[in-house]
Amino acid sequence: MKTNDATIKLLQLAGCEIVIPQDQTCCGALHGHYGEKGGSKDLAKRNIKAFEDLNVDFIITNAGGCGAFLLGYDHLLKDEPEWNERAKAFAEKIKDVSEILVTVDFHKKVKLEMPPQIITYQDSCHLRNVMKTASAPRVLLQSIKGVEYKEMKDADRCCGSAGIYNIIETEMSMKLLDYKMVQVKNTLATTIVTANPGCLLQMQLGIEKEGLSSNMSGVHIVDLLLEAVVE
Repeated sequence: MKTNDATIKLLQLAGCEIVIPQDQTCCGALHGHYGEKGGSKDLAKRNIKAFEDLNVDFIITNAGGCGAFLLGYDHLLKDEPEWNERAKAFAEKIKDVSEILVTVDFHKKVKLEMPPQIITYQDSCHLRNVMKTASAPRVLLQSIKGVEYKEMKDADRCCGSAGIYNIIETEMSMKLLDYKMVQVKNTLATTIVTANPGCLLQMQLGIEKEGLSSNMSGVHIVDLLLEAVVE
C-alpha cells in the first residue's frame, strides 16, 4: 500500500528504525463497530502477541480509526486477567505517525516544499478525540514551503465516514458530507488532507459528488509529506 510505504519512508528520514512484525493482523475496529466483540478480541490478542517480544519504543499507526481501537485494547480485554496487563503495555506504545514526526522534529530536519497551493485539513474524529492528536498534523502541514494552509470551519466535525456509519446510516452520512464540502469550498483549497483512510475515502466521494475532481484532490497526510520532501 502506497500510504504505508510513505509512512515508513518518512520515519526512516526522521531517523527511526522500522520493524514490521509479519504476524500482525487487522486491528479489529470494524468488527468492534459492528458488534462482533469476539472477533475483535481474537484479533487484539494476535496483535499483542505479534508485537510484545520486539522491544520497540512505539507502535506507529497512520489511521486514526485503527489507532483509537488499538489504544483501547486494555478496555476491550479488561475482563480477561491473563491479557489485560499485556494489553495495557501494548496500548501505551501506540502513537500516530504525525505525533512521532513532530516529536523528533522531522519538519525541522527535512526540507519540505511544494508548488503554490491552498490546503486544508479534515480531522479524524478518532484521532482527535481518542488519540488526542490534533496539533501535530497541522504543524507538519504548515511547515511545507509554498503551501498556504487554511483551517476550515468545523474541521473537527465528523465527515460522515465514522467507521461503518456511512454504510449503515448512509442518508445521514451524506448530509454530514454535504455540510463538510461547503466548509471545504469556503477555504478555496485545492487539496484536502486527512489522517485516516475512512475519512479520505469519504472526502474523495465529496469531491466527486461536487464535481470538483478536475481541480481538487484528497490525500493522506503522509503521502503529501513525502511528495513535499526535497531530497
